[in-house]
Amino acid sequence: MAEIQSQQLQQKNGVGQRCKKSPTRIDLTPMVDLGFLLITFFVFTTSLSQARAMGLVLPDELTPSKNMPITASKVLTLILADENTVGYYYGDDVSHIQFTSYGAAGLRKVILDKQAAVTKLYKDPQQMMVLIKPSDKSTYKNLVETMDEMLISNLKSYMLLDVTPVEQKLIKMGK
Repeated sequence: MAEIQSQQLQQKNGVGQRCKKSPTRIDLTPMVDLGFLLITFFVFTTSLSQARAMGLVLPDELTPSKNMPITASKVLTLILADENTVGYYYGDDVSHIQFTSYGAAGLRKVILDKQAAVTKLYKDPQQMMVLIKPSDKSTYKNLVETMDEMLISNLKSYMLLDVTPVEQKLIKMGK
């Protein structure tokens, strides 16, 4: 425990003795020990932030999958160009590539418009297939934002693919 140590000084005066003056010194060693115990307690009892991961449902390789016939009118291809740009085209017509941004007014609107067109033609919005192609200039954040848009739009069928050389050339020309 902390203790107060004092030294007693006596001064003599011609008349008599004066009051004893004692300078005080507080030993703080136990307080430092208590501080380290508290720090140790809080370090061991707090939990560090948990890593968050997005779950992907992958098809089982052992069981034969239901092959859904995919026509060009059901396909939307997204090319993640750089931080703020997404290239997209419908079907297999790469020459009509257009660019938009991420967010509700950009990528989400493109997905919902294509979903509405597929619903109008096939009466089932889940028939739509989205091909996601991250380029060399895209970031991990771009891919996460795109996957978030897939969840928001309630799309179940999408694939991650590599960008073709033709698409890379069109991205460079479109900028």
